[in-house]
Amino acid sequence: MLIIGHRGARALGPENTLSALRKGMACADLVEVDLRLTRDGIPVAIHDATVDRTTNGVGPVKGYTVEDLAGLDAGEGERIPALQEILGLVHSKTGLVVEIKEPGMEAIVVSALMEMMPERLFLVSFHPGSVATMKNLLPGAQAGLVYSEATGDPIALARSVQAGLLLPRWDRVSHELVERAHAAGLLVVPWVLNTEDDIREALRLSIDGFSSDDPCAARRYLEGLAAELPVRPASPGGA
Repeated sequence: MLIIGHRGARALGPENTLSALRKGMACADLVEVDLRLTRDGIPVAIHDATVDRTTNGVGPVKGYTVEDLAGLDAGEGERIPALQEILGLVHSKTGLVVEIKEPGMEAIVVSALMEMMPERLFLVSFHPGSVATMKNLLPGAQAGLVYSEATGDPIALARSVQAGLLLPRWDRVSHELVERAHAAGLLVVPWVLNTEDDIREALRLSIDGFSSDDPCAARRYLEGLAAELPVRPASPGGA
């Protein structure tokens, strides 16, 4: 079962920063970052459309150049990192989950990824069009559809955009969903699981992986539960 460090490891360091990524890499199979573009078209790791919540700055991310963003404090003296910095950090060390937050930035992100490809890469988004575009631009990568609300038939939607991963919010996961997704060749990788009880239930449902704010605690829980329930290896899934 794959463990993904959510926003690096947001329980262990300021989210989407190099510090959180380093801490997540110590325990996770992959670390996840959210990407947006700066005013000068550079992909950077930040979840929100504005810098207000996670830095000492104010205003939209797209109102800053990458150099401007470097002057903001993203917590504990950390900066908002550019995708290029993140790729240098994770290269040959761990896998990376890239979440596209804004449609239209796919080609820029994929171009950067092709220059320094992580050892394992998931390209994911809430936006089905972004998933399809990224898969077309980088066919060898695994693409995934993220969702939190009812979307009709998420499995059919995922397959229609060539996704091999389904990434539902944890409260959207059911035994029926997992069975149907697996029958369709999809991996099920929900978010965000942070308690031992959640991970026990994930094992019972035979999901393929999950994201966690504290991947090191999640790893300990998973290892402890292995004696109670068999841990099913993650299947290769649809790439």
